[in-house]
Amino acid sequence: MTAAGRPQRDGLSIGAVLAQLRKDFPDVTISKIRFLESEGLVRPARTPSGYRQFTAADVERLRFVLAAQRDHYLPLKVIKEQLDAADSASHPDNPGPRLPRRLVSLAAPGDGELAGMPTPDDFVGDHETRLTRDELLARAGIDDDLLDELRQYGLLRPVAPELYDSDAVRVAQTVKKMTEFGIEPRHLRAFRASADREVGLVEQIVAPLSHQRDAEAKARADEVVRELAALSVTLHTLLVKAGIRTVTGG
Repeated sequence: MTAAGRPQRDGLSIGAVLAQLRKDFPDVTISKIRFLESEGLVRPARTPSGYRQFTAADVERLRFVLAAQRDHYLPLKVIKEQLDAADSASHPDNPGPRLPRRLVSLAAPGDGELAGMPTPDDFVGDHETRLTRDELLARAGIDDDLLDELRQYGLLRPVAPELYDSDAVRVAQTVKKMTEFGIEPRHLRAFRASADREVGLVEQIVAPLSHQRDAEAKARADEVVRELAALSVTLHTLLVKAGIRTVTGG
């Protein structure tokens, strides 16, 4: 029997789903799950009496949505587009929806060296979130002086005059944590220069595609950019890990 006193048949009740999700997302509520359903991000079946019946796939979709919001600040519209694209790509021989690559990695991370590394989906641009200076300060938990230094040394660049995207929050939060170890923004200029060089390399590679007027070529250019960006960050991470081992002797 469920907590509501009714038998649980083929699927999970909303209460059972909440219990599973709260292990990783303590702030999630039944109201939040119902809201995500109303926005079309999950579509549980209904019993003849109207009770929701969630499948394991529904739970993983919810995990993806919640993680994308919490870890990447993605707006629901972008998350829904990713899920809808995955649904439309379902194979005729496999009627169930295919999960986006990022959803698969969140739901069942591998044990290999590349587990948890960036995927191309991580580099989908955030075209909706726009934060004012005060909003950025509040969400990142930094003060005006640190923000001015981040801008001075090129670690933060507004997307419009005094407007920032969601990535700016994560950059500011990361640098703030590094300052606790005595590292100042001026020490991090090499990170900006390295990132700019990597972006420049990607631009050179995709230039022939991006200059074409054909819509398919432009779409392919966007795909290549995201693929190369993920590989670039992965390589950078692995090289740093290898270097750290020599420092720690591990």
